[in-house]
Amino acid sequence: MIKTINYLFVTCFGVGSFRFAPGTITSLVTTIFLYSLFHIINLSSNIILTILIIILIYSFYAVSEYIRYKENKDPKEVVVDEFIGQSIPIYIYEISHGTVKDSQESVLFYFYIFILFRYFDIKKPFPINFFDEKFKNSFGVILDDVFAGLYVVLTLIIFMIIKSKFFQ
Repeated sequence: MIKTINYLFVTCFGVGSFRFAPGTITSLVTTIFLYSLFHIINLSSNIILTILIIILIYSFYAVSEYIRYKENKDPKEVVVDEFIGQSIPIYIYEISHGTVKDSQESVLFYFYIFILFRYFDIKKPFPINFFDEKFKNSFGVILDDVFAGLYVVLTLIIFMIIKSKFFQ
């Protein structure tokens, strides 16, 4: 039973089992899911944060159990790390400035976040590549995507600073 629950969890209910681009598809599903929570359901950002923290904490255990007897310690079907990494910049965008976000503006920023996250997750600049190469366990599987998400946040902050300084 727990093995099945872990499989469903680490593959984001089977999305990771898709043959083509399971990480990209998971990132897209995550983007749509979070947009729905923030803009359609209007769920409190505190509740969403609590859910994301629980997912992050449980993912270390679930991924560890899933890859325990596998030769490949970062199998492509494990995509909960993409969910976590994609969630970080979206959540931070949504709580930034303490204002309610316009749905049309949000769609545009969600698109930027999606593209940037996929770029950093695929290219793996330092320290993303460090975690990916040096830690062949759940820590490495998850943290490389956490750092990819943080790179997206940093990129958007730089973009907003440049925009405010030069394009006002």
